[in-house]
Amino acid sequence: MPFADELVNARTAQSLIRAVRTALPGADPASLRAAARRLDPLSLRERADLLRDALLADLPGDYAELARVVRAARDGVPEFGGWLIWPVTSAVATKAVAEGTDASFDDAMALLAELTGLLTSEFALRILLRHGLDRALEIIAGWTASSDTDVRRLASEGTRPYLPWSVRVPGLLARPGATVPVLDALHGDDSEYVRRSVANHLNDLSRDHADLTVATARRWLDTPAPTTGRLVRHGLRTLVKRGHPGALELLGFAPATLEIDGPVLDRTRVPFGGSVRFTAAIRNTGAETVRLAIDYVVHHHRANGSQSARTFKLTTRALAPDETIAVTREHSFRPLTTRRYHPGPHAVALQINGVRSNRAEFELQASPED
Repeated sequence: MPFADELVNARTAQSLIRAVRTALPGADPASLRAAARRLDPLSLRERADLLRDALLADLPGDYAELARVVRAARDGVPEFGGWLIWPVTSAVATKAVAEGTDASFDDAMALLAELTGLLTSEFALRILLRHGLDRALEIIAGWTASSDTDVRRLASEGTRPYLPWSVRVPGLLARPGATVPVLDALHGDDSEYVRRSVANHLNDLSRDHADLTVATARRWLDTPAPTTGRLVRHGLRTLVKRGHPGALELLGFAPATLEIDGPVLDRTRVPFGGSVRFTAAIRNTGAETVRLAIDYVVHHHRANGSQSARTFKLTTRALAPDETIAVTREHSFRPLTTRRYHPGPHAVALQINGVRSNRAEFELQASPED
C-alpha cells in the first residue's frame, strides 16, 4: 500500500491551488499554501481533512458558490483529478451539511456523482450519509441504474459498513439491512469493478450480521448469473474463515469424515524475523467425495500473555473416498516490529470446513541470540 506522502502531498496541494486560481481568478488561496507546509507528520485522512478545511477557508461563500467553483475547475483545469478529489468532495459535502437545506444536500449528492470518476467520492459520501441517511439512500438507489460504472460502484462502495480510510456511519451500523437493496441491484452488474465492490460490501456486512449475509447470498444463488458464484465466494470469505455453518453449506462445504496427520513443523523454535514451515496429510475416510475448505490458524502470543487466533486461506479441494492429499505452507513472522507478533509460545492448527484440529506448538524467539 502506498505511503500517505505518495498520495496526498505538497504536489496535491499545489494542484489544488492552481485549480482554485483558474476557476476563480483573483482568489488568494493562502490557507491552502499554509496547509501544504503542514502535511508531513499527518496520516492520509488527516492530510485530506487539512486540505478540505483550507479549501473551505479560502472559499468562504455559500454552498452554491463552492459548487460553482468546483464545477468550473472540473471543466477547465486538466489536472483537476486524482487525490485532490478527496479534499474537494469532502469540502462539498461539509459545506452542504453546514448550510442545512435540501437543495444543497441534493446538489452535493449530484456533484459527488459527477466527480467520482476522477478518483472516488466514497469518503465524502460518508459525510452526507451521516447527516441524512434516508435521503441519501433514496438518491443512491437511483445511482444503481446509472449508465456510469463509477457512479454505480460509488453506490456500493460509499455505503460499505467498514469502508477503509473512512469515518463510520452509525446509521448504517444500526440498520444492517439498509444497504441490501443497493447490493441486490448491483450484484449482477456487467462490471467486475462494481461486482468486486458488492462482494467487499457483503463481506463488511458479514462481520456483524452473518445470518443476514448468508440469506442475501442464498437469494442471489437461487437465480444466479454466471458471475454470481465468484462474487458470493468473495463476499463470504470472512464467514468461511470463521467456520460459519451456513456460509460453508451454501458454498458446498459439508461436514466430512477425515483422518488428519499433522500439521508437522520443520522447527519448534522460530528465529527472529524468520518463518515456520508445516506439512499435513488429509485422508477422506467417508464414502462420498467431499469438498474441503482448508485453512490454517496461527495462534499468536500477545504482549499480555494471552493468545489470539488469525485464520489464513490455504486451499480448496475435492477429495474422493480414501484419497489422501498433502498440504504445506511456510508462514513468515516478518517484521517483528508490528504489534501482531510478540516473542513467546505460538501454535499452528488446521481448519477444515470450519472445524479446527491438531495444534502444533512452537516458540517465537525475541532475537537471533535467544
